[in-house]
Parts: sequence; structure tokens; C-alpha cells
Amino acid sequence: MSSGVRPGTRIALHTGKGGVGKTTISAATAVACAERGSRTLLVSTDPAHSVADVLAVPVGADPTPVDDVPGLWAAQVDTRGRFEQSWSQIRGYLVGVLAARGMAEVQAEELTVLPGAEEIVALLELRRLAESGDFDVIVVDCAPTGETLRLLALPETIGFYAQRLMGAPHRVLSSLAASFTGTPGSVPTAAVRDAFGELLTELMAARTLLADPDVTGVRLVLTPERVVIAEARRLFTALSLYGFTVEAAIVNRVLPPNAGGEFLRRQREAQREALVQVSESFEGMTIRHAPMIPGEPVGVQALSAFARVVFGDADPLASTGHSIGIDVEGADGQYVLALPLPLVQRGDLTLSRSGDDLVVTVGDVRRRISLPSVLRRCKVSGARFDHGRLLIEFDADPGQWPQSLRESVLSEVTEQMLGTA
Repeated sequence: MSSGVRPGTRIALHTGKGGVGKTTISAATAVACAERGSRTLLVSTDPAHSVADVLAVPVGADPTPVDDVPGLWAAQVDTRGRFEQSWSQIRGYLVGVLAARGMAEVQAEELTVLPGAEEIVALLELRRLAESGDFDVIVVDCAPTGETLRLLALPETIGFYAQRLMGAPHRVLSSLAASFTGTPGSVPTAAVRDAFGELLTELMAARTLLADPDVTGVRLVLTPERVVIAEARRLFTALSLYGFTVEAAIVNRVLPPNAGGEFLRRQREAQREALVQVSESFEGMTIRHAPMIPGEPVGVQALSAFARVVFGDADPLASTGHSIGIDVEGADGQYVLALPLPLVQRGDLTLSRSGDDLVVTVGDVRRRISLPSVLRRCKVSGARFDHGRLLIEFDADPGQWPQSLRESVLSEVTEQMLGTA
């Protein structure tokens, strides 16, 4: 269990292609969880912030009780406000750097929004809310596919550049200042360096929380259309590559079998073929169908009725999802690293080694994986796919192993050869 999170807390991230109805599905899931007795928070990290529209109630930056549904709260992350509160020292440092270069302070304030600030705020808010202990379930209406990937990959990316390319936080801040002004040389104070170091630590803690399969699961929301399914498949692969558990797929706007008319008949046939592709793509995962209904489910009563159709009496968060972390097995100088990579074709994959990192690229998604210490002293000897996992084989590199271990291995090999002779 992640540090600071009360045992039993669940976080359900909902994401998918824009326009598939993930806000509606998220809201219906939250209503269903609250009606089953869980203290539930519905929170939006999507800059579009449609949660208030779907619930038909005002929603602010802080969790607010939703009328008519005991145990349900809603919130929309205020990235601008939280940024101002959390990083006043960092921002003040960058404003001061720009002002010292002759730029007016008002202008400087407009230019000092850190890259990825919205994603950073969203991550830290989710961690803060999860660790508050106020909620049993947090249902998250995420941004569309691309933004969600950036959100979840951000801590690892920032951590890599901060720790390996730029070193200590003060060098990162100096580089940021130089990029704003075009001239190097500004040295941040100890307080600013500490603030930035704390930010990096909190980001990695948020990443750990969201990658913990005992706490967090991702739910793909899609519609029975080939283009949408193709994007959901790519998202499933990318999330697995980054180490996040995808525990369910919810197919929205499925036509009911009794919908009449020639046009709807042909559309049902197309959906039937698409649903077969969904079943094949997400085999072994919980798959739910949300039917197309005559009107939009707006307001808590309509969402409650819609949730009963989608989930029935079942737990809305029930899933067959399982931990898909990276595993290392082996001994005596021969090891296998298993990396979950569902739905990947051999031609889509590029594998390379960069120092102590393994670099895995699938399409336009790339992850640098810091190798365990034992594998850093090994060479990649092969790779193969097996049931949705990439198995990477490593053999010991004698030149990089400690002298005592090399002598032990050499002695063992010599004994085996003498025994054979």
C-alpha cells in the first residue's frame, strides 16, 4: 500500500478519445459508488471541466457535497490557483530573473508558467486528495488520450532530466532561467532549490501512487467505432508500457437490439463487428457496455438511472485487472526481464540500451527504464513476445562483474567442465 493512503482507498482514472462520453461514464460511476455507501469524490483533471454540466450542479476547486446523493462530492482541479499557492518561491525566482534582465514584472509573471504546470498540479492534487483520508473512492475524469499519457508520464520524464542530465535542482532551475532569458548565470537561493527538490519528490510520490495496482486502476472509455477502438488499443499498450494497470474497458453508446429502421440496423451490424474487436483486444479484462439512450443523462437522478443500466447490482469498480509490473527472474548470470506490452507487433517495437537504462519505444511512445543493479552488469542477449509480455534476456558481462563474483563463476564453470570430462 502506498505511504499516506488509507487502506482500501480506490482511485479510478477514466480516459479515452475526446467525445466518447468519459465524463458521463465517470459521473455515473461516481454516483453508483456513492449509492453503494462509499464516500466518493468525482474530480476532473480535464481542462474542459464538463463535470458541472453533467451533474447539473455548481462544482468548484475544492470538494463540495452533491445534493441528493449522500456520500458524493465533486471538484474540478484549479490548476492556476494551485500553481500560485504551491510554487510561489519558484515562480518568484523566475520573475526576479526576468525583471533583472529588464522585463516588466507584469510581463514576467505571464511568462513564468512552468512547462507541464497543469499536469503537475493535477498529479499533486490527486495525491493530496487520496492522502486526505476523506474519501473511499476517487473517480477521476481525465483529459483525452494524449493529455492523460503526458500527465502519467510526466514525473518519470522530469525525474530523468533532473537527476541524470542536469544534476541537482539548482542546475535545473538555472537552466530554466537561462531558457527564459537567453543568458545563463542566475543562481537560485537555498529556499528555491529546496522548494524545487520537494516538488520533484512529491511528483515521484504521486507517480508511485497512481502506478500502485492496489490503489489505482485505469478505465478505458470508448465507443464501438474502429477509429476509437484503434486509439484505445494504442492507449492500452502505452499505459502498460509506463506501468499503469488498465482494469476495465467501458463501451459507450451501444445501440439496443430493438432499435428500428434500416439506418439503425446497418449501424448495429457495424457495431457488432466493432464489439467483437473490443472483446478480442481486451480479452481477460472487465468489459462493460453502456447503451445509447434517447436523451443525455444530465443530473444526478438521470445519472443514477443510467448507472443502474450499466452496472446493475455489481460493484462499479469490480474488475479482473491485475498487477502488470516489471518482473525480473533468473540466476547464475542469466536473467529475464518481463515487461507488459499488450497488442504490440514486433515491427512496432524498438529496443535499445543507454548506459544503465533500457529504452523501449512503441510507435511514438518511449519509456526509459532504469535497470536493476544486477542487470546493469549484463548484456542484452535476446527478446521475444509471450502472452502480451516482452521478455528481454540478459547474460552476465564478466568484464563488469566484481572480481570475487567473476572468480566464483569461473570456478563453477571449471568444475562443470572437469566433471563433464
